[in-house]
Amino acid sequence: MRNPTDGRSGLDPHLPKLAGGGTVFPLAVVSMLAMLSEGDSAPEFTAPLANGDIESFTLSEHLEDAPLVLAFFPGAFTSVCTHEMNTFQDRLQAFEDAGASVYGISVDSPFALNEFREKLGLAFDLISDADKELVETYDIAMDFDDLGVYDVAKRSVFVLDGDGVVQYAWVSDDPGVEPDYDEVLDTVESIA
Repeated sequence: MRNPTDGRSGLDPHLPKLAGGGTVFPLAVVSMLAMLSEGDSAPEFTAPLANGDIESFTLSEHLEDAPLVLAFFPGAFTSVCTHEMNTFQDRLQAFEDAGASVYGISVDSPFALNEFREKLGLAFDLISDADKELVETYDIAMDFDDLGVYDVAKRSVFVLDGDGVVQYAWVSDDPGVEPDYDEVLDTVESIA
């Protein structure tokens, strides 16, 4: 579902309007647009997993490997995303020592993610959100209008415990900003 505030949503144009020009949305729409926060249950999903091959990843089937670090990034083979994934790789042993499993997630195809993973020598798997359902569900989609690129992931990190509850949520509106890796690791260590 597209963001109903962006004018491209296809929502009923007859929804009530506010004096300032805003639209009144049904509660169901508002709740679907709320960004995932600490204490929320992470939505169940199944998506392609790029692990050298292409397999299926279902969140609930991996909660036993928690804490799970879900690191969303805008696009493979871009400079900041490459640096971010390399940094997670450099710190992977510390995350694994704390019992965590790390996954990178982007809207790239699983084929592109396998190439990206191989080029960087990543020892953790990447999840493809090529249908862009996760970025919409987690309310972390962003557009690069000047490039004609829409609905890519905002750089975001969510740490989930074994019950699928979000213990850490960080989202940046600036694609050039990386997460505080120490803060992510501290969260993992506190729930492991």
